[in-house]
Amino acid sequence: MAESRPLSIPVILGTNRKGRMSAHAARFVHRELEKRASVSTELIDIGSLQHHFDDSGQGTGDPTFAESMARADAIVIVAPEYNHAMPGLLKHVLDSCLKEYIHKAAGIVAVSAGPFGGTRVIETSLPVLRELGLVTIFWDVNVGSVAKVFDEGGRLLDDAFIRRTDKFLGELIWMAKTLRYGRENITLN
Repeated sequence: MAESRPLSIPVILGTNRKGRMSAHAARFVHRELEKRASVSTELIDIGSLQHHFDDSGQGTGDPTFAESMARADAIVIVAPEYNHAMPGLLKHVLDSCLKEYIHKAAGIVAVSAGPFGGTRVIETSLPVLRELGLVTIFWDVNVGSVAKVFDEGGRLLDDAFIRRTDKFLGELIWMAKTLRYGRENITLN
């Protein structure tokens, strides 16, 4: 299939807490996507979006976030595990869009200070992403004991993270291409 335009794959940094180590993982994945000629990407920090809490659903959304999601062929969510789930603000931001997600690929990079690498944030996020209309890929990236993967300045300490991320992005890009083809060429009956 000939590519007429690059795939749009934004990386969403899913926390706004101070000292967030997941920012290192988000910046790393973003840089890895930038290296791919067939991909256009941006790093979206949910802490910098204009949130509205006095409305419901799409009325809460940041218009630039909605535009990014409408352009997207896939998304990468980088989320720390907060009490076995995604951060509440990330859920609020994701819920601000609906039609923008339909039949688009999604992958999760889960971050944890502990050894299990955010496994539970992945587990609890899959039904949410499915309900939003996103198609989750089967490969995830778990960043367990994040302080052993990135130092305080964001320098990568564990080269295994490069290989895991490459495999993850390969699957995400394949799914994004497949779903774009479907959205553009196959009528939903």
